[in-house]
Formats: sequence, C-alpha cells, structure tokens
Amino acid sequence: MPPTPAALDVAAAVERALTLVADPPPTGRAVLGIAGSPGSGKSTLARRVVAAVTEAHGPGVAVQVPMDGFHLANTALAALGRSDRKGAIDTFDAAGYVALVRRLVAADEDVTWAPDFDRRVDEPVAGSIAVPRAVRLVVTEGNYLLDRDEPWALLPGLLTETWFCRTDDAVRIDRLVGRHMRDGRDHAAARAWATEVDGANARRIEPTADRADLVVTT
Repeated sequence: MPPTPAALDVAAAVERALTLVADPPPTGRAVLGIAGSPGSGKSTLARRVVAAVTEAHGPGVAVQVPMDGFHLANTALAALGRSDRKGAIDTFDAAGYVALVRRLVAADEDVTWAPDFDRRVDEPVAGSIAVPRAVRLVVTEGNYLLDRDEPWALLPGLLTETWFCRTDDAVRIDRLVGRHMRDGRDHAAARAWATEVDGANARRIEPTADRADLVVTT
C-alpha cells in the first residue's frame, strides 16, 4: 500500500507553497496541483497560496490556472447528452488539460495562455490567463488531478507536488448548495445537484487522496 500522505492545515500548506517558490525545480518554475471533491475548497486554497506568494515576492510570481477552463462547451455537452451531469470526468477535455500542464511545467514559452471558466455564462473562455515565462509558481486546481484513469493518471508525474483538499461532507454540500443557488437554481434543485451530480463525482474523487503528496484540511 502507498504511504499515507502527510496532513496539514491551510496555514501550514501556504507556508509549504512558499518553499516551492524559494526552491523551484531546474526550470525555475514549480507547478502545484490541488485536487479534491466539489466544494472542498480547492479554488479558495489556490487563491490564498497565490496571495501569499504575491505578498512575499511581489506580483507576477504566482498564477492560478483552474482545470475548469477545460470544461466542454455547453453545446458540446448537449450534443453528447451529458448536460445533466456537467462536472463529471467525461465532461472535460482531459487531453487538452494534460497538454497545457506539460507546457506549464516546461516553462520554455515567452507566454503560455490558459483558459478560464466564466461562471456568469457557465462556459470556458479560451486564452484568458497569461502565464509569462518569469512566473515561478503555477497553482492549478480541479477535481480529477489524481484520478487513476488515463490521461489524468499522468498528472502526478508532471506536477511538482499534488495536494488533496479534504473537508467535512456537510460543510462541502452546504457550500455547493449556496454556489448553485447563486448560479440561479432554487434551493431544492441546488441541493439535488449537490447531493446527486456532485455527490457522484465526490465518490470517485475521494479515494484518490492516497495519490497526493499532502492532504490539506479545509
């Protein structure tokens, strides 16, 4: 059995991220992957890491690049019959995301452009995030960074470190219900999506924590 990953709280994890900037790989850039179930706090942790690095080293040293930029477009999901389970592992361009991570790790382009996800229109937006060569830490976060199926399974071998966000299920679901209501669903529909669609994804994601370098309690 693989060793159990060390567990850290958020403050200790942020300190750990600062060491990645101070002692980067030979390319001069660390790429940190943060995985976890929907609502576990991945994006919040990623933002906190980038903010801490910016405070310590100035702007332009760390950038956040979400996996959600590789959501398939809504028209594509409709054509594939997957609209009712958006967020499932087969509703992302996995190969495209892995290819971007390879480019970010190589750090040999003047600027690497990454997509973002716009919650206002519920769509990915290409070419939204600039990652200049001088960036020393890229924080990329998403549900499936530790999944065992190809091509996702390649990611731990590419990333400098992988972290897994873990939080109480009740807290996680409450966060999701609030998010879905802000996106326009009523309470009943928001809770149904959080427990059924997001819940199915979480059941796939949670067992992948043992592949992480660290588990962060959020």
